[in-house]
Amino acid sequence: MAITKPSSGPDPILLTLFANRFMSVAEAMGRSLQQTSISTNIKERLDFSCALFAPDGDLVANAPFIPIHLGSMSFAVKYQMKLHGKELKDGDVLMTNSPHAGGSHLPDITIITPVFDKGTNEIIFFTASRGHHADIGGILPGSMPPTSVNIFEEGAEIVSLKIVDGGMFDKKGLYEYMVEKPAQYPGSSGCRNIKDVESDLKAQIAANHKGVQLIRAIVDDYSLETVQEYMYHIRTNAENSVRSLLRDVVKQSGTSSLSAVDYLDDGTPIQLKVEINEEEGSAVLDFEGTGCEVRGNLNAPISVVHSAVIYCMRAMLNVDIPLNAGCLVPIEIKIPKKSLLSPSRTAAVCGGNVLTSQRIVDVVLKAFHACAASQGCTNNLTFGTGGKDKNGVAIAGWGYYETIAGGSGGGSGWHGTSGVHTHITNTRIGDVEILERRYPVLIHRFGLRPGSAGKGKWNGGDGVIREFEFMQGMQVSILSERRTRAPYGMAGGEPAMMGRNTWIKQRRSEDGDIPEETSEEDLGPRHVNIGGKATVFMGKGDRLLIETPGGGGWGRPDEGQLETTDEYKQPWEARGSFAERAAAQAGF
Repeated sequence: MAITKPSSGPDPILLTLFANRFMSVAEAMGRSLQQTSISTNIKERLDFSCALFAPDGDLVANAPFIPIHLGSMSFAVKYQMKLHGKELKDGDVLMTNSPHAGGSHLPDITIITPVFDKGTNEIIFFTASRGHHADIGGILPGSMPPTSVNIFEEGAEIVSLKIVDGGMFDKKGLYEYMVEKPAQYPGSSGCRNIKDVESDLKAQIAANHKGVQLIRAIVDDYSLETVQEYMYHIRTNAENSVRSLLRDVVKQSGTSSLSAVDYLDDGTPIQLKVEINEEEGSAVLDFEGTGCEVRGNLNAPISVVHSAVIYCMRAMLNVDIPLNAGCLVPIEIKIPKKSLLSPSRTAAVCGGNVLTSQRIVDVVLKAFHACAASQGCTNNLTFGTGGKDKNGVAIAGWGYYETIAGGSGGGSGWHGTSGVHTHITNTRIGDVEILERRYPVLIHRFGLRPGSAGKGKWNGGDGVIREFEFMQGMQVSILSERRTRAPYGMAGGEPAMMGRNTWIKQRRSEDGDIPEETSEEDLGPRHVNIGGKATVFMGKGDRLLIETPGGGGWGRPDEGQLETTDEYKQPWEARGSFAERAAAQAGF
């Protein structure tokens, strides 16, 4: 359905009302998904997002979920629209996770539900949810293999599946795509716990249906014409806010040309040049000079690049507006073909979504001189069991996945935050009690990593220490960055400490670790640095010590930290998605 441009300006009260009504739809979808899901990943870690989309696929509004999901889901909605056209009918629900079809990485499965007008039977909105599922097959439990070199090793890829067709759930199709097809590739397994995945997908479908009901209620209250008119006004408001931001950048910096470059741990550059048109309040972000596609899995789909950019634009705005498609209207993004940020169809991408995206954010914020580098990583840990036996028969198993916090960068007027999930991720970490109750692991240490922050007039935040002991043998994988290149400081601030992953390996005679003549002091465990990206089989009693990076400092340390005086002290107030969600649930 076409959206016509309103002939008059918006009523400011109605503009605020509709912005909040649209956001409340996404928030209610999120509550439904959290309450009806069963996996640790979605129910406890909140690794999911819900949003509302216009009939043309543009993002209208979202709740404060995962930024990397929200910017890229629009690509997924638009791809499905082109694929299915007018074939969709009321009662249809689509499922996709392919990076080629607007996805991020394969564990992130998107469920899309069209909202039809009851009178004209035309699509008037889409509701969509994206959840990170703990295992969807591939060469390793958790479906985030550090060593993957093509997408087939990372699990099930679904370009499009009508998971619900006219109200009928396609269980057979789900099993074919999630269990049978991934197991066809050498060394790969199908989904190791399909029952949990199926249950969580049904929770996503239910959450979308909740959104459908709520948006129809708003249309009934105000009429479709008014609702879509203010949907347009909200996007226009975001567009105008970004245009004002770009003009202010030129005035404050005295230049319309900005640039920055940063490097992945393997040396691959991510280069950015920004040209701002002050008169129009527009900008061209050109990533020419970025390295070519890599053999590993740090390639980032185009949708992920757009997610990182729209997040940065919204984060730099000092106004309270919903993150929506209007933020990107004044922005033209140029991405070189065959590069790290525009990889080939079969390139491995599981690390690009969670690691390269962080580095893209750092580069954009560096170009705009907004803040020092964050930890630049999500410290992706997976462990579990399962796979195939020597005869190629699938072995039932399970997989667990979590991301681990670090430090955020300092800025002009504020210290960085310690022990926080930074930028494109916005999840919780696995709760220690739940983790130890559900899985054969013990957490020996979990706390801040003192001294890991970059010093400055405004310090960065500290990283964290998290130490696991495994109570049975299992495959353990870590996918991380900032292990060879430190998070940089800005304006004279110092860099933060790099991260480190250490395998504390018990000595075993069967491994040849205990020669016949070994002194008693040599019988202690071995400490082995496994690097940023590794997968190892850890035996019973082995430990993994993960030390995450801090955030860079801002300003020279010898300039003094003004915040130490009473004049600059501000009362701490809980903010962010979790505080807002807790407040919303308390009043629900």
